Parts: sequence; C-alpha cells; structure tokens
Amino acid sequence: MLWNEELEDLLRGYTEMTDAYRCVICNKQYEKGRIYEFEGALYDAMGAAKYHFRKEHKSLAAYLLHQELSLIGLSEIQANLLQLILEGKSDKEISKQLGIAHSTVRNHRFKLREKEKQSKLFLAMMMSLVQETSKEINKTEEGVIEEYHQTATMVDDRYDITDEERQKAIATYMDENGGIKQFPAREKKKIILLGEVMKNFKRGIAYSEAEINKVLKRIYEEDYPTLRRALIEYGFMERSLDCKVYRVKE
Repeated sequence: MLWNEELEDLLRGYTEMTDAYRCVICNKQYEKGRIYEFEGALYDAMGAAKYHFRKEHKSLAAYLLHQELSLIGLSEIQANLLQLILEGKSDKEISKQLGIAHSTVRNHRFKLREKEKQSKLFLAMMMSLVQETSKEINKTEEGVIEEYHQTATMVDDRYDITDEERQKAIATYMDENGGIKQFPAREKKKIILLGEVMKNFKRGIAYSEAEINKVLKRIYEEDYPTLRRALIEYGFMERSLDCKVYRVKE
C-alpha cells in the first residue's frame, strides 16, 4: 500500500531494505551487491531501482494521476488539469483543451495550492497526534481499522473494517480450505471475502476467463460468476474490453 511508505521513499520511487532496494509502486526488488544492465549501461542496486522507476512509472505524480481519484482526493477536472501541467501545457493550452475559461484555470491552481498547504498541516497534525497519544487513528476499541485495497472503485464506510470483523466474517462464511460456504448480502462482508479470494491470484499475470472460472469454481461452485463480477465491480480485478483477459488491478 502506497500510504504505508515513507514520504521521502514515495518521492524518489524506491525504499531501501536490508539486502535490496524495492520499487514502492510495483514492489520489484534489486539485490544489493549485484550489477544490473539496462540498454548497455551498468547499474548497482540503487541505480537499477532509480532506472526502473523512471523507465516503468515515470514519476509518482504520473502514476497517481492515472489511479482511482478517491485514492488522491481530487475531482476529475483537477486531475485532468494536473495531468496537463505535468505535460508542460500553458494555462492557455489547458483552458482550450479542458474547455474552461483562463480565469477558471487560475482559480483551480489557487485551490490546489490551498489544498497542498492544508495537506501539509493535516499530515503534521496527525503525526503529532500519534506522538502525543502513542496510538494511531485507526486503532479503536473494536480492533484496528484495516487498509482498503488502493484500487477500490469507491471508498466509503463499507471499507470501515477492523481486523476482528475480518476474522469473524472469514470464520462465518468460509471453510478451513478457503472455500465460501455462503456469499453474504452485506457489502462490508462481501469485501472481506473478496479480499480473501484475491489471495489466489498474482499481480502481473494475464488470466483467461476459463482460468478465472476454474479458481473461482473451486472456491464457490454454487455461484462463481457472481464472484467474478464482484471482483471487477469492487476494483480487485480488471478485464479487457472483449472480456477475454483478466488481471489483478494495479
């Protein structure tokens, strides 16, 4: 989860581990002590991590602007404006491309700047709160509120899930082999079970519908098509327009 990374690591694109450097976006690792070759040039582990991040992801801003907007708290027009700024467009070009007045572009710049300042103070406040109370905001009397998957299509109170609620739902609706005994009607419990189902799939692999069905049928033979649709609906997986290729959503 990106929000679990240190801010400095997010900006540079990689984090240092004991024996490797890891990309904060795709988790690809480069072992310390090894030499890597890219396009005829040699790099140590840190250099390889830097090269990989720039080559594959360009920048943190470029990556985040193509994710679900709920992840970064922007409106669609704000995200579009920032994308054009990232591309080096002038305010006049942005105005024309977005079909808005030049003054509106300036107004959006002002509001985004205010949002930036508020975000810095909010982050500082939350860090101070943790220092003063020795307790993070997600720790409640009912358990720890878990992180939601960052490709969630819409984040709301359905994702207000504690570790205790997860364990209880799994014990109630799943058997000891990871099969689903009954698919719950409540949204929150659906999300919990779908998260467990996703443990059967790997990132970066293209699955055919037949392969998806084979896995899901083993988990919930009674109605595996419902599982398949739900994985798409809740943003756990994505599929091609012709519905022939499925991937873990990143």
